[in-house]
Amino acid sequence: MSHTIEKIKCLIIGSGPAGYTAAIYAARANMNPVLYQGMQPGGQLTTTNEVENFPGYVDGVTGPEMMIQLQDQAKRFGADIRDGWATKVDFGTNIHKVWINDSIELHCETVIISTGATAKYLGLPSEQHYLNMGGGVSACAVCDGFFYRNQEVVIVGAGDSACEEAHYLSKLCKKVTMLVRSEKFRASKIMEERVRKTENIEILVNHDTVEVLGDSNVVHAIKALNKTTGEVIEIPATGFFVAIGHKPNTDIFKDYITLDETGYIINTPGTSKTNVEGVFVAGDAADHVYRQAITAAGTGCMAALDAERYLAAKE
Repeated sequence: MSHTIEKIKCLIIGSGPAGYTAAIYAARANMNPVLYQGMQPGGQLTTTNEVENFPGYVDGVTGPEMMIQLQDQAKRFGADIRDGWATKVDFGTNIHKVWINDSIELHCETVIISTGATAKYLGLPSEQHYLNMGGGVSACAVCDGFFYRNQEVVIVGAGDSACEEAHYLSKLCKKVTMLVRSEKFRASKIMEERVRKTENIEILVNHDTVEVLGDSNVVHAIKALNKTTGEVIEIPATGFFVAIGHKPNTDIFKDYITLDETGYIINTPGTSKTNVEGVFVAGDAADHVYRQAITAAGTGCMAALDAERYLAAKE
């Protein structure tokens, strides 16, 4: 490990709407922010083919294009955007220490965590194929449901989030088939009852997804196994939604930052502050409710303003 130490006023760990927005605000406040993009530069939106619900993009924009624009905007104001990811931190002293790629040691006056969360998928080769093609697999009904209006879709999951997304899709789609992998829901009773009472939601319990079927680009059916009878069925669908949870990318902070039972960072309500002074959080690393690009960008703004006020109070 290198003994070279770089001193930084404002370090932003992770990119995406939260990180880049924080960089824009921090740069405009003359905080000389340094942003390390992480293992997935641009975050989850780089896997999104079309973004139509971000204000200002009248005709929509692709996720990768939007992230390039946010990055370029941050650079225009002087943000230092770098490749690399944080591999270790030490927030146990007044100096916030962060190591990049196990080789660069940074001493930071403030740190903004915008490492996001990673959607969980089933791991089927066919699922990953259509996910990468942008042709029918998604982990966000609110983001992508609009593209499947008046069509038939399948959603897999059994928790509150899965029920919420199934109910959301039912308002847009002709039919929603919900695959519950066990014999019962994990969701609260009120959420379970909501989907059961929705006429165009069909619930298949104790069913596993076997394969996502389609041509080379577009999904047309889901093959599922009835674990009770052993029967394999094909469910017509143009969209396959996976709602089995997200994993926040916060493991390296767990020894210093307060996390909930799932790993999301717990911030002071109404702020971006964590339990460590001078360390702030933005985006999906703390947000398990909304998980939208626009809300992530908003918290990126909050984190930069909170960091600016923290530094001003120390002067």
